[in-house]
Formats: sequence, structure tokens, C-alpha cells
Amino acid sequence: MVLKIDRRRLVLAGGLGAAAFLSPLGRALAAEVLGATGFTHGVASGEPGADSMLLWTRYVPAAGESTPTLQVEVAQDPNFAKVVAGGVVRTGAYRDWTAKITVDGLKPGAIHWYRFIAPNGAKSPVGRTKTLPLGPVDRFNLAVFSCANLPVGWFNAYGHAAARDDLDLWLHTGDYIYEYGVASTRDSDWADGRKAMLQPVTEILSLADYRLRYACYRADPDLQRLHQMAPMVGFWDDHESANDSWEGGAQNHQAATEGDWGVRKAAAMQVYREWMPVSEEPWKAYQIGALATLYRTESRLLGRTQQISMGAAFKAENPDAALKAFRDGPWRDPSATMLGSTQESWLNHALKTNKGWQMVGMGTILGRTVMPKDAVDWLRPDATEKSINSFRDNVRAAQAGLPMWMDRWDGYPAARSRLLKAAQGADADLVMLSGDSHNAWAYGLVEDGRPAGVEFAGHSVTSNGMERTFASDPKAVAAGFMAANPEMKWADTSQRGYMMLRITPKRVTGEWLFMQTIKARSLAVAGSHRMTVERGRKVFAG
Repeated sequence: MVLKIDRRRLVLAGGLGAAAFLSPLGRALAAEVLGATGFTHGVASGEPGADSMLLWTRYVPAAGESTPTLQVEVAQDPNFAKVVAGGVVRTGAYRDWTAKITVDGLKPGAIHWYRFIAPNGAKSPVGRTKTLPLGPVDRFNLAVFSCANLPVGWFNAYGHAAARDDLDLWLHTGDYIYEYGVASTRDSDWADGRKAMLQPVTEILSLADYRLRYACYRADPDLQRLHQMAPMVGFWDDHESANDSWEGGAQNHQAATEGDWGVRKAAAMQVYREWMPVSEEPWKAYQIGALATLYRTESRLLGRTQQISMGAAFKAENPDAALKAFRDGPWRDPSATMLGSTQESWLNHALKTNKGWQMVGMGTILGRTVMPKDAVDWLRPDATEKSINSFRDNVRAAQAGLPMWMDRWDGYPAARSRLLKAAQGADADLVMLSGDSHNAWAYGLVEDGRPAGVEFAGHSVTSNGMERTFASDPKAVAAGFMAANPEMKWADTSQRGYMMLRITPKRVTGEWLFMQTIKARSLAVAGSHRMTVERGRKVFAG
């Protein structure tokens, strides 16, 4: 049984409010997630190569079978008239019944169809995947997603992308799930039908919690369809573990009440690797023929040092002097790192070695961003005093040349400089693909006064953006951000959706697609925006 919780039942349960989790219907939905057997969550593929692919499924056997072995078949037609590859893979409760296998001997740049077969002869849904090409490539289309918070909206961006026939690969730059409990979502923010789908109802902390949360997310039909239709290159950001996480902790982890961070981090990493079509490699490069190289990075849990804070400077007797001292000292610390020295070295060497477009997937944004001086005037009338003071502090920091988000690369300026200088030294056609901020941005990246590449920063699938904070016209907000930030070339601060990248030998065109709504299931698009970078230019055209 493929577990898909339909909208009718979700609307019924969601309409009960918080009581949905205690009602017979809410308990039944939770039991369905926990008690389903067979191929419960469809299929997925990832880690694409020219002649190989990692395939994923989840199979829960009936009582009495502890470690079932699954057969895998791969064909070049959906009817499996001629099976061209396959294998066997074992699963069990020790890995939450998920199964992954890498198959070889596939045809480069070709669509393949695959399925899993259980010991009792039951078959999984048929998945569609596509290997990477070899040699010259005229065009390659890549969709980019980030920040899918299930409570606040439907995954319409996933559904829209899955329905297309012109995309070769998905890239997910993180926040595939969120760790929060139901109490963290305002009543006014819940989308109809979503309440009963989120389990457990508390913040997730343990191995069992993370597994149940993934099971609920992956019961979403649009997300299942996305995985079924094309391979995904994915990596975690912070919410797959806890908000603003780093190697040794997280903003949203309190050791006194939530236990050892190392235990929680290990559980989060284990479950991500169980439920996602990813390998155990912490970072990796994918060669798209002679056209481009796509990089999967890890910038959150393995090498990142703790985020620095300006808080003490704002409380100093002379805040402006304290901010300048902070800017010229702690903020520039060269030991602060997002990637760690081993990954930095790997990426530096790869940029020198690989040819074509260098497309680096990253959890957080590189583009420099300070708070515009008019930002306080944009706030909603009901903004709290705490929020107003926070914005005032960030405006003050901007006057000292300090950024507004220390959790991004802005908070690690020495590491940012090292990355961009490496790209410049390699004469790389650098295209950064990032997420995390929930809003849509385009940056022309500059180092030492010279162009270093461009950044397509994607908006969220559902997570709330700046429209939740600001009452002003989003166009005025975007214009204000661009005026205050020379690297920023375009912005949208109010819409949800995904990005599409069209990659050709001469140019890369990025298109931000905006869904008409996330509060109900709909594939309608409200509009889009395109920007282009030409080969060798390292700046946006126009």
C-alpha cells in the first residue's frame, strides 16, 4: 500500500483544530502512517551518474518477516519489456524499512524506468529517472527547491514541477522538513487540511521522532510524485536537524531539557540518509557531460563553526564603536568556517579541475545583504516592540557595514572570501544555487572589486517570507533592498514556488516561478521572473 493521505480526510481532521490529534480521526491518521505495510511511500532516485543511479523505496512487510529482500528491475520502457539492469537489496526495522541500491550499466543521458518487487510478488509504483549525459550537451534543465514547511502550505511547487516534461534533475538545497511542533505555527498560518498530517505534534528530538516526521512529509502526494518522476540531488540545511544548527549545537536545541546535541544530530543525519535518495558521501560532484559540474555541499553539521552574534555590541555604552570593533575583529575571524578545511580544499581543487559551468548548490546565501535604512517603516502596524528593536539594531549594524543574517555566508566573511577567490583563481564560470531565506534573490557576487560569479537564490516551497513581517508593497521592499545592497540585482519578497535553470553552453537562464497559492492544492502559476548569465561574463546580462 502506497501511503497517500488524501485531502478530504485531511480537511476533515484539520477542521477539528488541535483536537484533531486527540480525535478518533486524528489517531487513525497517525496509526495509518505508523501501521502501513507494503510499499508505503512510493519510490525515489538520486545520486545520478552517466551509467548509474541510486534507487530508493520503503517496504514494510506483514508480521513475521524481519529482513525482506527486494528485487530491483530497471528498463528503458515503462512496461518493462526489456529489463536492462537490476539487483537485490535487503531492508529491515533497523533502517526504518527504507531500502537503497545503486544500479550500474545504464545508458548515459537516457530515461529509465524502475520498480521494486517484494518477496510476495507485490510491486512498487514505477519510477522514472534519467542518467547524466556524456560529452557535448546542448541543454540541461534543473529545478531547485528549498524550505517546505508542511503546516503552512501545500506542496504545489513540487506538483507543478513533477507535471512538467522538460526537467532533467531536481536539486533540493535543504529544509526538506521542519523540526518544530504544532505549537510553533500560528493558528492563522495553518493551511486547511494540514494539521492532521503533522506528527509527532511536539518538536522532534529522537530517532523515532525524526522517522515519523519524514513518514508524514513523504505521505504528501505531490512530494511522492516529484520523487517518482526524476532524480534528486539533495542535501540538508538546518531544519532537518534544528534551527540554526552548527557542528556543536543549534539555536533551537537546549541541552538542559532536550539532551545531548550529538545524539540528536546523529539521529537527524541517520534518518535523512534513510529517507532520502542520497549516498553516505558528505559532499559530491556530478558531471553533466562537458556542459557543467553540479556540486552537492555540506555547510551545516560537519564543519560549520558557531554563528557569531552582535548582541553584546548593541548593549554596549557606545554601540556604534562596539559594532565597528566587532566588524574589524571577531566578525573577520579566519577560523570561522561554513564548510571546514577539508571540504574547502576539495571544492577549490574541483573548481580548478572541472570545465564548463561550475554550479554550486549551497544551503545558505553568499550574496552580501545589509538591512535597508527604511526597513522599520515597512513593518506591520502590529509589530512587537522586540521586533521593532531588532530591525532598528540591524539598520544600525548596516551603517557599520555589518550584515543582517549572521547564519548565512555574510556571517563568515573570511570563508566567503576564500571561496570566491578560489573561483576567481580558477577562472570558473561560477553559478551559486542557494535557498534558506524563503524569498527570491539574484546576486552578482564580487570579491576584491571584481566579479566572481552569480547567485540564483531560491524562494521557499511554502515557508513564510518577508510578507509576514512587512506591510509595505513588496515591490517597494524589494527596491529598498536592492538600493541598499550593490550585489543584489533583483528580489521578490512575497511569493512561494521554485526555480528552474536552463543550462546551455553559452548561457544559464534562471526562472523563478511563483505559485498562485499554497493554502489549497493548485498547480496554477501567478507569474515568473527570468535572469541570464552568459559564459565568461560572470555577471547577469542586461
